[in-house]
Amino acid sequence: MSDVGFHPSASSSDGPFNARMMLLVTAMGTFAFVAMLVLGAYAPDLRSGHNGGSHALSNAATGFSGLVRLSEATGRNPTIVRSVPDLGSEDLAVITPDDATEDLTKILQQRGSRATLVVLPKWATFPDKAHPGWVRVMQLDYPGMAEGVLAPDVKIKIARAKTHGELLRNVDPAAPPTVQFLAPAVVQSMSGPTLKPLILAPNGGIVLAKAGNQPLYVLSEPDLINNHGMGNEQQARSAMALLDYLNSTGADGVLFDVTANGLGRSQSPLKLAFDAPFLAVTLTIFAAMLLAGWQALVRFGPVGHRQRAIAFGKAALVDNSAALIRKAGREASLGQRYVEVIRERAMMLFRLPPTLDAQSLSSRLEELNPNSSFAMVANAAEQARTRDELVSAAKSLNQWLQEVQQ
Repeated sequence: MSDVGFHPSASSSDGPFNARMMLLVTAMGTFAFVAMLVLGAYAPDLRSGHNGGSHALSNAATGFSGLVRLSEATGRNPTIVRSVPDLGSEDLAVITPDDATEDLTKILQQRGSRATLVVLPKWATFPDKAHPGWVRVMQLDYPGMAEGVLAPDVKIKIARAKTHGELLRNVDPAAPPTVQFLAPAVVQSMSGPTLKPLILAPNGGIVLAKAGNQPLYVLSEPDLINNHGMGNEQQARSAMALLDYLNSTGADGVLFDVTANGLGRSQSPLKLAFDAPFLAVTLTIFAAMLLAGWQALVRFGPVGHRQRAIAFGKAALVDNSAALIRKAGREASLGQRYVEVIRERAMMLFRLPPTLDAQSLSSRLEELNPNSSFAMVANAAEQARTRDELVSAAKSLNQWLQEVQQ
């Protein structure tokens, strides 16, 4: 029934767990939690792509970031595409898969009858530890890696041959004269029953072709437009002319896809919480949480300590007993008991013999105070039926006792 007493002298601001410190810790924890959620949702979108791959974000020799930067510098409005639905534009889309393991079905279905350029892989590489984001070339990749990129819809056979840097031959009359590529040291060409040649290698192999009846173009030689090729001014000029040549009429940009290289934007319920139109709901919930936290801190003030069920001291015990009697409605029945208390007190003060009978004791008490009758005030206390009557009679008895003591 008793609790440990609270010492008001101990300040709540003392020690490491004061209110200000706990508020700071809570704020830091909340910020870290929200930051973790945001980064977890958008981490795939924030990847730089500097992994040495053969894509539009790579700075490696086999990458195509140079083609993107040159397109931007010449006003061709390049766009890095991280989601397949974003490929629905009429602009030319450049697809650069790393190998034949990438499934291009969804990408080609999304493109449909729109102009699309697929660049086949050529080199087997490994990361350059001395230069993060760069690669070292081990060897020419297996021909099957290039042959399987569009399989089985487009059958391709890969061939390689050494050259002396001759000009590649344009066989399409509509090709602009500015498309004048130089053959690399080892040119990778292709052949296939559904390929319509547009640019040929010195040995007659197809370097650029149109596959089927759709505007799907296949470039077998990536060194013409990758970062290594962009180091040559003539190759760079021809690459820009090639993009214009393959692009649709009225197009205002070029799309560079990286979803085929595993750098696409992921879809998740967590990310939806931070995108429109659900962002408004997320902000509303966050504001409600802040208001709830603020209410919890300031609404009720300092923490209240529970008081003892039974206080210390005789006075508290008397108060508790009186409260119990009052709650039970037995106050008026205490008149007889209070008369006995006053009578015993008078006998002790005036040393009356305890052997006196009731009549003799009453006579002696009457003699003690000739101005006030003890029997009269005692009878009033014994006959009391309400709290007010009992209080009045008890005061009279107490006054009678004080008078006889004077």
